[in-house]
Amino acid sequence: MRVLFIYPNINAQIGFNYGVSYISGLLKSKNIETYLLNINEKLDYPLDLERIKRDVETIRPDVIGFSVLTNQYKYALQIARDIKRYWDVPVVFGGIHPTMDPFGVMEEDVVDLLCMGEGEEAFFEYLQKGNPKGVMNMVYRDEGRVIFEPLRPFTDLNSLPFKDYDIFDFQQMIDRKDGWVGLMASRGCPFRCTYCLNHKIIKLYRENGHLPKTYLRRHTVDEMIGEIEYILSRYNRVKMFIFDDDVFTFDKEWLRDFSEKYRRITKIGFVCNAHARIFDEDTARYLKEAGCRIVKFGLESGSDRIRRNVLNRYMTNRDIEKSFEIAHKYGLHTSAFVMVGLPQEKIEDMVATVELLARIKPGRVRWSLFFPFIGTKAYDIAKEAGQIDFKKMGLLDNFTDETCMVLGDGEDLYVDKLKTLFCLFLNGFADMDQKGRYLRLVREVESLSKEEWEGRKEEIKNLVERLDGEMEGEGRCYYTVKYNPFMGVKSDWKDDHISA
Repeated sequence: MRVLFIYPNINAQIGFNYGVSYISGLLKSKNIETYLLNINEKLDYPLDLERIKRDVETIRPDVIGFSVLTNQYKYALQIARDIKRYWDVPVVFGGIHPTMDPFGVMEEDVVDLLCMGEGEEAFFEYLQKGNPKGVMNMVYRDEGRVIFEPLRPFTDLNSLPFKDYDIFDFQQMIDRKDGWVGLMASRGCPFRCTYCLNHKIIKLYRENGHLPKTYLRRHTVDEMIGEIEYILSRYNRVKMFIFDDDVFTFDKEWLRDFSEKYRRITKIGFVCNAHARIFDEDTARYLKEAGCRIVKFGLESGSDRIRRNVLNRYMTNRDIEKSFEIAHKYGLHTSAFVMVGLPQEKIEDMVATVELLARIKPGRVRWSLFFPFIGTKAYDIAKEAGQIDFKKMGLLDNFTDETCMVLGDGEDLYVDKLKTLFCLFLNGFADMDQKGRYLRLVREVESLSKEEWEGRKEEIKNLVERLDGEMEGEGRCYYTVKYNPFMGVKSDWKDDHISA
């Protein structure tokens, strides 16, 4: 049997698909052939239906499985619809979007069935049986009715075969990402933020009789060390590992053991996610001793009102300030994630976000535009407030270029100014030049009407470049856009820090 996976990831950052790698690893261990079309223009595979047709007809799959993110859903449907013209095999949709909106997905006639939740065991059982009836996690049609099979318990990570790296052109991915390699040591998250998908997944599994305490699962330290050794022995030019776990630092005993064993096998640095409410000196010390280069914190907003009432993020600004103080004390480069254009957000809330960043002075900041993912509580909040442009929502394939939120004329204009000139705002509010040059330009930008802003946007970008040049000439530190258009990095960060 041949299974073809298709992963549309268009106009987006290069991403390693953990779901496909786990499922493919399991199928290969059962002597099932697997193939992947990793569709991303940065990997020299743009959305080209004729090329996809040639590849499908060459592979001749018996089943085609799509891994689908919400922002890529329209591309998945487009590809599946075209494939159905010339290749008549079952098309299975899996991934987070079908899990969050199964009814909507099953309305599409090009989707024969879908897999909800974790797919390793379910997809293999479906292939074994040859039909989805009685296979837990599967959703399918039977005489015109949509049938939902119950969900099986969460997968025991330590029972799964090794992830399949060979299905990817993994060396190409490493090189295109300048040596950055993603890893994942756990699944699940202990928190229930409204904009994230975890709370919906927990609800689904609880309704099927599964306890949420089994949601957060972790590979053993020895398994992760073995995986890192495997990558280092098989691939070249690895400069940095990045752990994509929701909260890598949650289990301190695991982290201490990992720290000791990681530094024995490599001096390559790594990046990980932490949480401001549970970040202390022991955690910072373990990370530093292991060789952590960057620790990332999801702040989302500097407004306590927005964090509590909209996002379900129960941490204070003091929690955030303290976590950054500790990280900087131990010499860790910090990264702050924030969103703008949030439901119910006002201009003063956006200002509070920049003011918080100005106080904590992270090593880097990454900003995004809020996207209302179907199935989340934040989607419901935004929908009930009448703040979603649904037509635009269906057109977006990322959450960095444009927003589908409609907050009000003043708020929408401020969102556009902030996302366009985030580093200017941060440099101004933090008084990085200590002469008020950045802040004066910020105040000028804030005063512009929509028409004036559109007419002067490029001119102001040039003024910012000139100010940055003056700071560089003075040997001063400032925030500048680096690596991608939605990341600001302190100018004293040197790329040679990423490997030891």
